[in-house]
Amino acid sequence: MWPYASDDEALRDALRLSKAMSYKLALADMPIGGAKTVVMGDPAKDKSEALWRALGRAVHRLGGRYIIAEDVGTTPADMCMIGLETPYVAGKQADTSTATAYGVFVGLRTAVARRLDRHDLRGLRVAVQGAGNVGGGLCRHLAAAGARVWVADRDGERARRLAAELEGAETVDAADIHRCDVDVFAPCALGSVLDDRTIRELRCSVVAGGANNPLADDERGGAQLARRGILYAPDFVINAGGVIGAAQEGVDIDGDRHAVDQREAFARTERIAATLIDVFDRAEREGITTHEAAVRMAKEKISG
Repeated sequence: MWPYASDDEALRDALRLSKAMSYKLALADMPIGGAKTVVMGDPAKDKSEALWRALGRAVHRLGGRYIIAEDVGTTPADMCMIGLETPYVAGKQADTSTATAYGVFVGLRTAVARRLDRHDLRGLRVAVQGAGNVGGGLCRHLAAAGARVWVADRDGERARRLAAELEGAETVDAADIHRCDVDVFAPCALGSVLDDRTIRELRCSVVAGGANNPLADDERGGAQLARRGILYAPDFVINAGGVIGAAQEGVDIDGDRHAVDQREAFARTERIAATLIDVFDRAEREGITTHEAAVRMAKEKISG
């Protein structure tokens, strides 16, 4: 849910997000396709029971071909409201962002080992863009591992609260977080934050975060990062923990629900590391960007 400026903008985002979701599910070896819903509105003031129930009825008309779950701007409480109209909804029992954040941490750790040959995160410098559920969860994992964290959010107070919770964490203005002199930049807010200008301004060795579609232009941005020697962990690989976690609260075609097992979700999320290593290996072997390597791998799984 986001206050899109127009129907066209919302449609473009839905199509781009659904494509990435298709790749994400294929690389996570989940036997389902990818889809996405966007809702036009401000999540701080435009939510209502009528809105969510209308969306639930729309989902139900698809007869189980689509199962909806939470993402930016929505919560388990919203999923419960949608669930008043359809059983085809996940994310009611647990916040899927918990598994997403853990998966991003696993992927970030893997990318750091590859690019910096570091297997201990103590003292690692990470700039996290976004202090929401995913960004905040990532910051907590990083702090527990001994990393130094800089965090920014459009809501400055939310960033300050998170920094105060974590020993040694610092806040940065949202407009400057990508310019921090760090080892890793972790975009965990909205997409398209890495464009020609911001990529030039990066001062990091790794980009690994939870945001969907962080590259404004996938091919161009991927090539620019590679030329600068910055290792990019493709978003639809590293942030797959959310769908892996949501599957623990799965709903089958008959509407039967499966209980959440958070430990099992985290264990399955660990597989992100092996997938990411395969992506890095293929990119090196074929002389292509990590984004293109991940896309090729996903398409092969889909077509195979």
